[in-house]
Amino acid sequence: MAASSTALPRVAVLGGTGFIGRTILATLAERGHHLLTIARKEPADALPGDFARLDLTNDPPAELAALLAEHRIDVVVNAAGGMWGLTDEQMVGANVGMVSSLLEALRSMTAPPRLVHLGTVHEYGLCPIGVSLAEDSEPHPSMVYGQLKLRATELIADAVHQDGLDAVVLRLGNVVGAGQPSHSLLGVMAGKLAAARAAGTAAELSLQPLTAQRDFVDLQDTVDAIVAALPAAPQAPAVLNVGLGRASSARELVELLIEVSEVPTKITELPAPDGSGPETEWQQLDVTAIGQALGWAPRRPLREAVRTLWEDAIKDAHSPTAGR
Repeated sequence: MAASSTALPRVAVLGGTGFIGRTILATLAERGHHLLTIARKEPADALPGDFARLDLTNDPPAELAALLAEHRIDVVVNAAGGMWGLTDEQMVGANVGMVSSLLEALRSMTAPPRLVHLGTVHEYGLCPIGVSLAEDSEPHPSMVYGQLKLRATELIADAVHQDGLDAVVLRLGNVVGAGQPSHSLLGVMAGKLAAARAAGTAAELSLQPLTAQRDFVDLQDTVDAIVAALPAAPQAPAVLNVGLGRASSARELVELLIEVSEVPTKITELPAPDGSGPETEWQQLDVTAIGQALGWAPRRPLREAVRTLWEDAIKDAHSPTAGR
């Protein structure tokens, strides 16, 4: 890790304007870290620390290296990437091209910062019911997004093993919490419930059986894992899972959200698509390795994750800019 003039590492967050990135920044700001957010566009609302505008996909890696050196950055947290609303070609640039440029920038530096990269459970693909996915499970990603994120992980692992880069990939489960993306299932459901609450009416939701089983994990627990990964850990594996370690159905999460919201709700049941169901849609992470390597374990129940999601949703519904 590069030398720092303070006791706490100086952290650059790529993708700090996003869902997970904002909570990373807020948590590190509370701890007193020097922060630098790097993104293509500066957000309308202020972020803690410094901000630098840089297109990580198209700008030369030398510009990123110079920026990291100027701010004497000790750790880079890469929370950037993309899937929703992007073409396959755009996803290549956002998830693989950007990581290639980042690695080129770090390799060019005399004292490169440590890299904490956020991967995804989608790198594994699906597995039989009851199986927990460990870091050495053979990946079979079924989605283009998962395939691209796996390629990014492989590039980072190669840089660790061949170039001696200090880096770790955290493979995240399905993160739930405040600021949930509005295009996600829980984001859509929260929006409909919040609109009904504001109108003083019952919510009307049309739901498929939603039997898919996924490893959902609390947002703040996820960020705590990222914080635990900031210090160099030479003996730790290059890839570590971050999840609850237990699969839950999407329907269970939606029903929990309805219960927490206390909004009267009428549910119309829709038929499931052919070929769907837990037999073909199961993911559960084994989080043993991160506990042994970094001392991290999930602490917050899914009810707490859903409650923070809901409280943020109704706060946004009353925001002066809501609906603009």
